Amino acid sequence: MAISSSSGPLSGTVPRLGLAMLVVAGILALISSNSSYQVMAAQDCKNKSALGSLVSQCSNYVKKSGPKVKPLPPCCKAVKAVDVQCVCDLVTKEVEEYIDMNKVVYVARTCGKTIKSGTKCGSYTVHEDTN
Repeated sequence: MAISSSSGPLSGTVPRLGLAMLVVAGILALISSNSSYQVMAAQDCKNKSALGSLVSQCSNYVKKSGPKVKPLPPCCKAVKAVDVQCVCDLVTKEVEEYIDMNKVVYVARTCGKTIKSGTKCGSYTVHEDTN
């Protein structure tokens, strides 16, 4: 998919979408209450390689357009490799314009992450699992 970001009505969209996808990486890993994941999170929070893998493997599952789709194993592997609670505070309304927070929670839970009801990420509040 080739997108030109040099001019036209989408000129600012591509860089923002890239930022949104990086933040998605953080959101997906936010959710572990397991202490071993939290220790790993402290180490991997700023790991650009792990975040890049999460974005490349999972972004199609959390974008606003399209149906909710069960993530494939490579996405789940990427979700399990990071904990991005440290980036959750970076989620802005602008980022939320590009991603479906319900899908983010669905992907994280489907990949084995525990997400407590009431957890805040950006302006989004996680609800009970209704899947």
